Amino acid sequence: MTDLMQTLLRLQSFDFGESEDNDSEKVIAELRGKVPAPVLGHYDRLVARGKKGLAAVRNQVCTGCHMRVPMAVVMTLMRDHDIQLCDTCGRYLYLPAEAEAPVQNPPAEPPVAPAKKPRKRKNLTHASA
Repeated sequence: MTDLMQTLLRLQSFDFGESEDNDSEKVIAELRGKVPAPVLGHYDRLVARGKKGLAAVRNQVCTGCHMRVPMAVVMTLMRDHDIQLCDTCGRYLYLPAEAEAPVQNPPAEPPVAPAKKPRKRKNLTHASA
């Protein structure tokens, strides 16, 4: 599915003027030929409304609508089994390259506080009257 998402990302860059190319019409036609018709139809509906068709997922949040994405959707994107849509904005979701292979540093050892001496209790004297 990454090939499909990369194709859609390139198409989106042409549609929103983010990419400058002399043969843009030819490249756009070639990219549109690689995308399945149902996916392309949904993408075109979003673009017709002035929205981008794809949104990255960062920190479990859709960058298109800034709403939280279920962890199951993120895991599906990480496994690259299927394409996913945002439940809120309807954009196709993808994981940016830096999010696909998160770097896991070992957690730093927390500083050890010095041991405290136990406090002595004062004897309470009751006032007798």
